[in-house]
Amino acid sequence: MRVGFNPNKDKPQSESEYLHQVIIPVYIPNQEGYFKDSFKIFQLCLESLFLTIHDKTFITIVNNGSGNFVKEYLNELLYEGKIHELIHTQNIGKLNAILKGLTGNDIELVTITDADVLFLSNWQNETVKVFAQLPKAGLVGVVPQFKTYEANCGTVLFDTFFDKKLKFVPVKNTNALIRFYDSIGWDRNYNPDYLKYNLGLEVNPDLTVLIGSGHFVATYKKDMFQEITTYLGYKLGGSSESYLDKAPLKKGYWRLTTYDNYAYHMGNTFEDWMKLEGKQENKKDYPNSNFYKNKTANSISYFIKNRLFVKFISIKWLVKLFLRLKKLPSEMINKY
Repeated sequence: MRVGFNPNKDKPQSESEYLHQVIIPVYIPNQEGYFKDSFKIFQLCLESLFLTIHDKTFITIVNNGSGNFVKEYLNELLYEGKIHELIHTQNIGKLNAILKGLTGNDIELVTITDADVLFLSNWQNETVKVFAQLPKAGLVGVVPQFKTYEANCGTVLFDTFFDKKLKFVPVKNTNALIRFYDSIGWDRNYNPDYLKYNLGLEVNPDLTVLIGSGHFVATYKKDMFQEITTYLGYKLGGSSESYLDKAPLKKGYWRLTTYDNYAYHMGNTFEDWMKLEGKQENKKDYPNSNFYKNKTANSISYFIKNRLFVKFISIKWLVKLFLRLKKLPSEMINKY
């Protein structure tokens, strides 16, 4: 029998005090074989995150079927108030775990990151700087990679194609770039020119960004997830990979990365270089908020920029013309 009225009935939600959400899906079923060092690396990931964020950051962890030792560790972090939301589930797949973390709040920026990322000082401020100065930015990564402009960048390339500020710029942090490709198991037999120049946009004397971004850590404008998919039929890979790639394009947003490197990918094997860097960030240093929100790009614009235009500029002779137009050194053009 119900007696009286629930005091929360018809009561509006208070506006969120948080400015930034971080979502980390984690799957560590055991501490053997492939997963031998994964729990230690995940702990280091979280400690680096705690060290480098302001106190209006909302941390969501989705435990995607990990072993009990992970569950107990995360329950303790929630009890201590170090994380704000903890979702325990069976192994439903990485993207489905991310979808659970995306729902139920209204926070303007959301960083989606793997559980093996080592966050460095200033990653949050540098990310927000890009959103603040480039209204069309919809996704901002913090780890430069090779030639990311070749994937899911039709919108930004179309919008800036004739802008003289779009050009090849010297790589800012060569050692970090090498370390990333070491971390994913590449031999160092790639084109050495990739370590010298990358396609960027020189916005102003204080801000240069790179075109494109990788997948494993990036920050999104939350408004691109207003109409959210509820289920994806792959645990990893398959069509699930394209969901987060297409979301910015459907809003007419640009895919970008910070000029310098602000995180490391650790992988599944602990190495001596993996350690916390820098001092505790100022917890009261809140960057700008209330960023420009784009309406959904119309289907014709999306098709022209991300289907026709992308195919057009993929023609071999046009690729070379583009490289020349955007000031890649002439001796690199034939091999780049």
